[in-house]
Amino acid sequence: MPRATYRLQLHRDFPFSAAEAIVPYLHDLGISHVYASPITTAVAGSMHGYDVTDPTQVNPELGGEEGLRSLVAALRAHGMGLIIDIVPNHMGIAGGENPWWQDVLRHGQGSHYARFFDIDWSGKPLLPILGARLEDVLADGQITIARDGEDAELVVYGEHRVPIRPEDQADLPADGDVAGLRALLDRQHYLLGWWRTADDELNWRRFFTVSELAGLRVEDPQVFDETHALYFRLYAEGLVDGLRVDHVDGLSDPGTYCRTLRARLDAIERSADVPGGPAYLVVEKILGAGERLPTTWQVDGTSGYDFMEEVSAVLHDPAGEAPLTQLWHEFSGRDLTWHQEELLARQQLLSWSFDSQFRACAELFAELAASRPESRGWTLGMMRRAIERLLWVFPVYRTYRPRDNPPTQDAMLDRVRAAVIPYAPPGESGVVEQILDWLVEPSEGDPLLQAARRRFWQLSAPIAAKAVEDTGFYRYCRLLSRTDVGFDAGRFGQSAAEFHAGNAERAEHFPAAMLATATHDHKRGEDVRARLAVLSSVPELWRQEVTGWDWLAGGEGTGMHAADRYALWQTLFGAWPAGLAADDAAGKADFAERVNAWQQKALREAKLRSSWEAPDEAYEQLCADLVTALLTEERHAPLVGAIVTFVEKVEPAFRATALVQLGLRLTVPGMPDTYQGTEQEDFSLVDPDNRRPVDYAARAGGGHWKGDVLRRLLALRRDHAALFAGRSYVPVEATGPRADNVLAFRREGDGETLTFAFALHCSAAIIESDGAMPDRDWWGDTKLGDVLAADAFATAPIHLSA
Repeated sequence: MPRATYRLQLHRDFPFSAAEAIVPYLHDLGISHVYASPITTAVAGSMHGYDVTDPTQVNPELGGEEGLRSLVAALRAHGMGLIIDIVPNHMGIAGGENPWWQDVLRHGQGSHYARFFDIDWSGKPLLPILGARLEDVLADGQITIARDGEDAELVVYGEHRVPIRPEDQADLPADGDVAGLRALLDRQHYLLGWWRTADDELNWRRFFTVSELAGLRVEDPQVFDETHALYFRLYAEGLVDGLRVDHVDGLSDPGTYCRTLRARLDAIERSADVPGGPAYLVVEKILGAGERLPTTWQVDGTSGYDFMEEVSAVLHDPAGEAPLTQLWHEFSGRDLTWHQEELLARQQLLSWSFDSQFRACAELFAELAASRPESRGWTLGMMRRAIERLLWVFPVYRTYRPRDNPPTQDAMLDRVRAAVIPYAPPGESGVVEQILDWLVEPSEGDPLLQAARRRFWQLSAPIAAKAVEDTGFYRYCRLLSRTDVGFDAGRFGQSAAEFHAGNAERAEHFPAAMLATATHDHKRGEDVRARLAVLSSVPELWRQEVTGWDWLAGGEGTGMHAADRYALWQTLFGAWPAGLAADDAAGKADFAERVNAWQQKALREAKLRSSWEAPDEAYEQLCADLVTALLTEERHAPLVGAIVTFVEKVEPAFRATALVQLGLRLTVPGMPDTYQGTEQEDFSLVDPDNRRPVDYAARAGGGHWKGDVLRRLLALRRDHAALFAGRSYVPVEATGPRADNVLAFRREGDGETLTFAFALHCSAAIIESDGAMPDRDWWGDTKLGDVLAADAFATAPIHLSA
């Protein structure tokens, strides 16, 4: 089992050989396992690996299996192991690089892989790759035939290669013969379509709204076997020690999948010269508020988004909620609460982007209703309205088969019932209730119920992801540190008692769950969030600063919407690079480029003043020009100076907050993961910024305020492995006037005891003390057992005692 992992993003510019070169450094840091992004063949040039095109071979761009074996040999020589990310839910199908998908297009339902993909074969699969209607593209001569290969293929826009049926290879139309070409298209096993028709007409499951990623039917035993054979072989040979399952909620039946995966791994006899099992197995799972991971899945836990949310929440001072909420509404002019923003986003996304999936779901439930005496006579319209309103308020990604429903399931369904009733049409609340019952009703022997429920599940998850994380989080900017992957933006913070409860539950059920504070998916780096969290303790100081900055920039005169400016000011402050001086022209220009990439994505994801589907390039350029001018033009020097001065002013408070975040990740129950490069400041923004190259030469020397603490705590975990691997977690009560500013607990195991104490919400006191930890007068006689808090936290926000 891993003691501590280090996440690496592998790609052609950072292949296995590059990872191998830093193995000694990672070992010295205290890491036990490299945790790698997907290693199977992906779309050429992929920077992340989740667009897998061939799951049966190791990606040659990374160095192939030879490079993998060399990396693992280096790891084994240092007593380390390897965990890999796998992608069972979907495959990349862009560019004609996926042999399975190409075979389906070539042979239709006669293809060996026809049932591998989640395609509705009642019609031909739609390929939404055209930039206009088919007739217009044909008339423009943008579809031609390439005859340079073994088989002729269609070429669309000179880049997309699409197969032609074998039956048509001997009788191809002449170049320029549009009427022959149209007849040829009509005979193919697919339909070429305008990309804008995908949301309404797509008849195969894709990943969220990405038409370049096609859903797999991994619930089919044959699909499971062929897509997982490589992983099982690599595990048997000792080349990998565990798996992280990507987007488990996209699968038809996550519980059965995880149990099958666990059983297959457990049945493998590994080579005698490698560590024995069991395999480490975690799942990427977004847990809603109050939701728990089912224990029946037989996994070691989640990949850590839930912990990232918990530790973020406890770092935020509850005193800042009301003033920062008021400031957001005043500044932005946007008066919706988070829950109102979420509802609006769900309503819009369901209407805009998921109509084809929604229609298919409603039709299946209408068929189910017609087959049951209790619902016979209900119409398709009733089904549509009921499902639509359920998806407006569904608080989790999905439900599961009855055996996998967690103990919080009934309470969650009660919440749904209470939330949906106000939106149910008069006289149709019974329809909503019935659908909720069907979602949790045993379905053995009822394939229609299983199919309808699967459609709902595979719609509710992407609606939650796209409406909440990829829309609402870009609209609701009260404090950006509370809007990240897996976060509950409606919750400003949480108490130490609530944090303790979450740790105790993890210790009991998933003591080896992964703990993350930074990932390849985060919207803001862990230190961006920590710096922004400081503002929760000094809301009035922040009001003064941000209104001053906005005035210096020109406010409404900039032409940029107030809400977008407020998000920008938070981003400039939160992500300001370490050591970037006000007079560093090159550094500021580089930062401006990064901020503009984030800003364009933020504007398009929010879908208010621009979007991916219809970019408002004029507004986007106005916003980009403002950022560039602010950071590069001399006339804005006073503004840049003010930002730098404020960043420096809060630096000690930020460092204290960042160290508490790091310390908690390394000491509470679970297995800590360190995202690449975050052993020093992580002021990254949303991808691809959070996947930039890491300067390992600069990190190898040590001597860094954050990296040194990480090394010390990883060494502590190595030296007391049994204690940290156990289920022990005992909250320690603080007393006195500042008891709420202390979070403490005890870990026990193997005859040892360690007590940890962390200072919370001290930012205001640190700032007022010119960077020093709060003095004795501030702490008063606050105690942690027999230890006076003023003495425990005299110089650092973390206290450890045996």
